[in-house]
Amino acid sequence: MAIVVNLDEERSKSRKPSLEALQRLTGDDLTAVNALILRHMQSPVALIPQLAGHIIAAGGKRLRPLLTLTAARLCNYRGDRHKALAATVEFIHTATLLHDDVVDDSELRRGLATANAVWGNKASVLVGDFLFSRAFQLMVADGSLKVLDILSSASAVIAEGEVLQLVTSNDTETSEQAYLEVIRCKTAALFAAACRVGAVVAERPKVEEEALESYGLNLGIAFQLIDDMLDYSARQSELGKTVGDDFREGKITLPVVLAYRRGGTEERAFWRRTLEELKQDENDLAHGIELMERHGALRDTVARAAHYGAIARDALGIFPDCEEKHALLEVVDFCIERAY
Repeated sequence: MAIVVNLDEERSKSRKPSLEALQRLTGDDLTAVNALILRHMQSPVALIPQLAGHIIAAGGKRLRPLLTLTAARLCNYRGDRHKALAATVEFIHTATLLHDDVVDDSELRRGLATANAVWGNKASVLVGDFLFSRAFQLMVADGSLKVLDILSSASAVIAEGEVLQLVTSNDTETSEQAYLEVIRCKTAALFAAACRVGAVVAERPKVEEEALESYGLNLGIAFQLIDDMLDYSARQSELGKTVGDDFREGKITLPVVLAYRRGGTEERAFWRRTLEELKQDENDLAHGIELMERHGALRDTVARAAHYGAIARDALGIFPDCEEKHALLEVVDFCIERAY
């Protein structure tokens, strides 16, 4: 599958974008954050650290806490509050993953068995609740009502996004706007909050808070758009994930929305049968991908991601050039170029 998006020619000749600069700049801080995460997920109830450790270990590159740490550095913060807040962000994210996997009845995450597949739905939901509670304890310990407002509001928005996705699930009439609202709530809200609190702890002007919030929000939208495209791409298997999970679950993501709207009567009947009624045979996923390619749905999903990525890049324009700024700009490229 060939996807063509206008990317800067010089950048395409250089090294592949990665999170290495972000990880290098925050190395010591991230070590401290990981220690905080391990300490605060402990409990005398043995199942809690066992299950929490399973999902946290499978949680990937710690992108959201990395954003908090780097945003604080970008704003010349020299204290320690950002470390506990980065851990808070990761606990919120991990709690939502546990709940997500239960709602979606998922059995694999990053190639490993999900917590609900190993310990069951009840345990996963309850440990997710425990991690949310730990996150709120860390927020309260920080002592800032403003930080508490930002992160608790993000938690509420994420929950709203989960419910909104439930409402639109298996509904092929879902509009692009409704889909974007789901990912703004479910994914981008936490990215935005994670970045904004970096400016808050540094006591920076409101314009810098809002710039980092805009960066995080648009980065989060771009990130999720690429994730949703990858579910129908051969690149997904290269990244160690299963192709077609969203299809099998009947999730309505942008590639589906575009293919459905651009297809004829027969094609729309196919999407209704496979995603609304969940009547699927072994050839349906391949046929669905072929329809997406025919109508440019995958290509245009990447183009939408590039658009939001450009907004994220522009949001950082008010900050002076420095290593932290360049690392955050590279994150945008990293998120989008996972498609290639």
